[in-house]
Amino acid sequence: MKLQNKVMLITYPDSLGNNLQDLNWVLNHYLKEAIGGIHLLPFFPSAGDRGFSPLNYQTVDPKFGNWEDVEKLSQHFYLMFDFMINHISKHSPYFLDFQQKHDKSKYSDLFLSWDKFWPQGRPTQHDVDLIYKRKPKAPYQEITFGDGKKEKLWNTFGPDQIDLDVRTKTTQTFIKNSLQELSKHGASLIRLDAFAYAIKKIDTNDFFVEPEIWQLLKQIQGYLDNTPTTILPEIHEHYTMPFKVAKHGYFIYDFALPMVLLYSLYSGNSKPLADWLKKCPMKQFTTLDTHDGLGVVDAKDVLTDDQLSYTTNKLYEVGANVKRKYSSVEYHNLDIYQINTTYYSALGNDDKKYFLARLLQIFAPGIPQIYYVGLLAGKNDLQLLERTKEGRNINRHYYSLDEIKEEVKRPVVQSLLNLLTFRNKEKAFDLDGNIEIDTPSENEITITRSNKAKDSKATVNVNLKELTYHAYVNGKEMRF
Repeated sequence: MKLQNKVMLITYPDSLGNNLQDLNWVLNHYLKEAIGGIHLLPFFPSAGDRGFSPLNYQTVDPKFGNWEDVEKLSQHFYLMFDFMINHISKHSPYFLDFQQKHDKSKYSDLFLSWDKFWPQGRPTQHDVDLIYKRKPKAPYQEITFGDGKKEKLWNTFGPDQIDLDVRTKTTQTFIKNSLQELSKHGASLIRLDAFAYAIKKIDTNDFFVEPEIWQLLKQIQGYLDNTPTTILPEIHEHYTMPFKVAKHGYFIYDFALPMVLLYSLYSGNSKPLADWLKKCPMKQFTTLDTHDGLGVVDAKDVLTDDQLSYTTNKLYEVGANVKRKYSSVEYHNLDIYQINTTYYSALGNDDKKYFLARLLQIFAPGIPQIYYVGLLAGKNDLQLLERTKEGRNINRHYYSLDEIKEEVKRPVVQSLLNLLTFRNKEKAFDLDGNIEIDTPSENEITITRSNKAKDSKATVNVNLKELTYHAYVNGKEMRF
């Protein structure tokens, strides 16, 4: 199924029930009208990071099901799969072969050698300080090989995630074969995880390196030219970077919206939200929550530093059970610019504020994504958090089928499902249509989506102070 302009659910294969068969049942039983697509988070065999340290892309982890289960989902929903463009697991057959045979391995060029990357006498401390890092040390790991030799390899993320050398023919063949395999099994979109880290170049910060990043994206899309599959580059950073990606014709994420909407609902001030939505391209996916934390750096200069600080402090003040330590090294936080919480709990588990946030999300430019915990207006899971000491698990609750049966009965969830169904069916939200944004007062925002070709117009006015809304479709008032 090709990409459609319908709401995309983000879920792990074992978060709504125990496996892909359960997920399929839940979707068809409760969510068929509200959800049009699924970002199926990593379902491959993996050695860690909840699937983001894959062993290969050829098989489905048997604990989730098989390719038939994945393809069954694609009969009713457009699908997005992940491809980790920057790294692969140390436990993958490719790395194990390399570690055993070293330079004699046919996969030796798949991995990026830290030692061979630098000219003699480097890296200097200045070189290391320049690198855009996810951890407070040089991004390498020393490996002992079967021949007794030792070599440092690039290692940007966790200790199991060894970086690929995207410059080599071996790696390009691996990328091409993997992407085409995913396309064959029903991927409408392939999300390029951590793509901004993939290019390493001397005398740069090794993050979003231009112009090489554009050549890499062109190569990747070229591998999928004869398929119905397109790519979605993932980048958490200053909004100007994804905007550059959008100008090259690709879909992007709006990762600034979560913090901007929190600021709006905390403060009652509509202007920053309106200013931001006026800038956004239509060819994007909007998010309020994902499998990671809320990105603070994504909203820099969308909100002022004072507004960002206010939002962050207010989140810890009003957010239900949200503590600063949950986003710290103590809880294995990988990114100091992300805050771990569910979006519902960030709004104090307040049904009215939460619904208004989703209402504004669906009227924003682009295609809405909703994380499975957010779909069920889920609270922070402190039990899972403390049991695992993994900060991001606060937003990764495992729902049983019995729990889901009860959760969908809640009024806030019923309203949300009605809202998403409306978004999927209403012609005014066509990506080729128009959007108008106004602020009748400092506390109000009005968004109008219209499609002249289909003679449809939808308008919403939200008062962020009084927490009220009025929505109209072709002049008729709507309630959800």
